[in-house]
Amino acid sequence: QVSRGLRTPQLPVWLCGISGRHGVLFCTNSRLLSDWRAERVFHLYFYNGQREQTTTAHLTIDTRSRRWEEDRSEDPSSPGKRRPSVEMAIRTKWAGATVSWNGTDPFF
Repeated sequence: QVSRGLRTPQLPVWLCGISGRHGVLFCTNSRLLSDWRAERVFHLYFYNGQREQTTTAHLTIDTRSRRWEEDRSEDPSSPGKRRPSVEMAIRTKWAGATVSWNGTDPFF
């Protein structure tokens, strides 16, 4: 039998399969599960356990901003428009959100 804590997590946690690799995306703010106002600007952490990732990536998500969509005249496949897979996975839940990597080099 699955314990109550596993059925209803106290903190938001998502297991991700991104580009053939598995990772964990999580938040330390439990309000993200129950209060839509907490979804305006919040922090997520991503860890995939790969050698190239030496620390957990600390991401700031801003769902009010649409800066990443501003220049539609540029070819979406150009190197300047290419977005990390982690960002695109986040945008499946929060469409149009801006993701700040807070000094961490984005990984694809």
